[in-house]
Amino acid sequence: MKRVFRLLLLTFAALWSAHLPAHEMTMAELELRETARGEFLWTWVASAQPIAGELSVHWPAACQADESALHCGQAGLQGTLEVAGLGKSFSSAIVRVHWLDGQSRVYALTSVQPEVRLFGSAEDQRGMAELARAYVVLGVEHILTGYDHLAFVLALLFLVGFNRKLLITITAFTAAHSLTLALSALGLFTLRPPPVEATIALSIMLVAGEALHKRMTLSKRWPALVAFLFGLVHGLGFAGALKEIGLPQEHLVVALLTFNVGVELGQLFVVAISFGIWRALSRLPQFSAARTPALYAIGSVATYWSITRIAQIIM
Repeated sequence: MKRVFRLLLLTFAALWSAHLPAHEMTMAELELRETARGEFLWTWVASAQPIAGELSVHWPAACQADESALHCGQAGLQGTLEVAGLGKSFSSAIVRVHWLDGQSRVYALTSVQPEVRLFGSAEDQRGMAELARAYVVLGVEHILTGYDHLAFVLALLFLVGFNRKLLITITAFTAAHSLTLALSALGLFTLRPPPVEATIALSIMLVAGEALHKRMTLSKRWPALVAFLFGLVHGLGFAGALKEIGLPQEHLVVALLTFNVGVELGQLFVVAISFGIWRALSRLPQFSAARTPALYAIGSVATYWSITRIAQIIM
């Protein structure tokens, strides 16, 4: 009976994983260039996929737009600018305004915050705060929709349990992926995405398998070391997603740091929710019995990911 149950579980996990959305995200970029007081040329910067029909711009009420020009009058570019349609084909949009005096401002919009308040001149310094907030949101969105990274964190929780070792383990994982995320985003160390994604899937398999062992394995004895080593690879995965989103070169460090903050906040949220569930249900015998099937489910999904991703490398 147990063998039949495991076979059904493996089949379900493989089928379910086939429908999991990829955590790839695409950023659109809207550029406005002031040519005279209150007069702008606007265009969507070239994107990997068509923007027409996917996104639409709602300009400030005082502005009138035609195919490529925006007329705002002497009041300038003032009011609320919204990019509608985010969260479908495009996860976010960068709005880059080049002012007549040579200054520029960058604003980042997401499906959570699809609009920005503009104040008519380059003197508005709120663009940096908008950019930071948007990249924090993007980081949270990425970890919560990056099912492979979530599966690895859950497998670590099963491996370590909620004890003193968990803090050290999560810290090691955070330090490692923050390091390679920064190095890759800055162009100092990069690897091709397919091997990185395959290694991430294999890391989930290994940790889930180790958590199933009754005996004290190396991973159980030194979980922080395992988390650090695999965290280096996961950081490259985060960097790949960040590259697809896009990084504003003028504010590269701010975007990189705040995206990483968002990833950590999302990760801590998952750990906190898991801890809450564990505290509430750990005394129930059914909860303890669910541990093995849960690990088999995580390992089975990771196996499917590993096979498909290795196949992509070979083919």
